[in-house]
Amino acid sequence: MKKYFFVLILLIGFKSFAQESKVESEKFSVTEKAEFPGGDAAFSKEFLKMIHGYIDLRKYAVNGQFTFLFDVNTEGKIENLKVLPKVKDSELFIDDMNFAIKRVKKKWKPAMQNGKPVVSKKIIKINFTSDHFDHGD
Repeated sequence: MKKYFFVLILLIGFKSFAQESKVESEKFSVTEKAEFPGGDAAFSKEFLKMIHGYIDLRKYAVNGQFTFLFDVNTEGKIENLKVLPKVKDSELFIDDMNFAIKRVKKKWKPAMQNGKPVVSKKIIKINFTSDHFDHGD
């Protein structure tokens, strides 16, 4: 009987110890997400303005929704742009999108963790329509 009582006390002790650690770690991982002044819609609008101002979309088959994945660094600048889905001449398309995204004047407010700026990932979806279609050339 003493053996069972001892095992029960150990189990209760371990369970309460695990709960304290979890609560303590949650206090220190408060994170604020990266923000563009005016929100994601404002960024999309500004980005599209730069695309139409600097890029000739007739070179690409860009109809439909495209997903832009990128990092917002600790200074609020965009890095490591990826574009999905792939299109004909994808590398040139991504280079052109990088060029246009660098033309956006306003900076992002970086994500914050424990009061310090951190690199964060961002996903923006944009719909494109053009008169040019990919005919498999």
